[in-house]
Amino acid sequence: MIEILKAILFGIVEGITEWLPISSTGHMILLNEIVSLNVSEEFYSMFEVVIQLGAILAVVILFWNQIWPFGKKNNRVPLSKTGFGAYLKMDIVRMWCKVIVACVPAAIVGLLFDEKIDELFYNHWVVSITLIVFGVAFLLVERWNKDRTPRISHIDRLPYRTAMLIGVFQLIAAVFPGTSRSGATIVGALLLGVSRVVAAEFTFYLAIPVMFGASLLKLVKHGFAFTGLETAVLLVGMLVAFLVSVFVIRFLMDYIKKHDFTVFGWYRIVLGILVIICGLTGVIQV
Repeated sequence: MIEILKAILFGIVEGITEWLPISSTGHMILLNEIVSLNVSEEFYSMFEVVIQLGAILAVVILFWNQIWPFGKKNNRVPLSKTGFGAYLKMDIVRMWCKVIVACVPAAIVGLLFDEKIDELFYNHWVVSITLIVFGVAFLLVERWNKDRTPRISHIDRLPYRTAMLIGVFQLIAAVFPGTSRSGATIVGALLLGVSRVVAAEFTFYLAIPVMFGASLLKLVKHGFAFTGLETAVLLVGMLVAFLVSVFVIRFLMDYIKKHDFTVFGWYRIVLGILVIICGLTGVIQV
């Protein structure tokens, strides 16, 4: 029962931190030191990635009409007026093409160097530094962006070149834990002249193939032989992450219509300093 309660706590933290640009990895490291799950190291390494499936399911459900490319109803840009083409929503198809383009850099590096990246960079020193660096980046970008009018205020107008460059920022997050995938892509998008709302939406869409792919990779490497407790912990964590993500995504989309990301920048800096202090005092082990 205690492990199930811990799984609920991990699901809550995952659901909140996966979508806010504050690094789910940094929070998971701290949480695991405080209330570590009584499971094998191999299972936990898989769990902290696969729990994201619950979070990504929230995106699929909340944005279903914006991501499902088939259907005649509300089809603004059909491929043709009759036949199968009348059911194909070309604006959504083009959006997915941009998502695929943006995913290429992280997919290549993830497939080739996944284990090496974990070995070299998955430690609290790297996490703390990237938390602080991207926290400062948020403050600087928002100050620079304050009086500027975004060049791209609708996802339909997002060029493929810009999508690829956003994907490069996502690659930074794939390599350096603590960067925050959403944080990196949002900072990159803002620098490239994308509005906050479009930056957040494109970040959510990017997460679908990236997180499904990362979860599948971890599951295949770990295998599907779980104990009863491990199965329960994984399913409960995913379910809670899904429920929390629904509320957090709605909150973020409402929040950024009236506010910028400055508060998240300061939060990241404070968290990064906290991780350093915990490392120096032995609360977090290297």
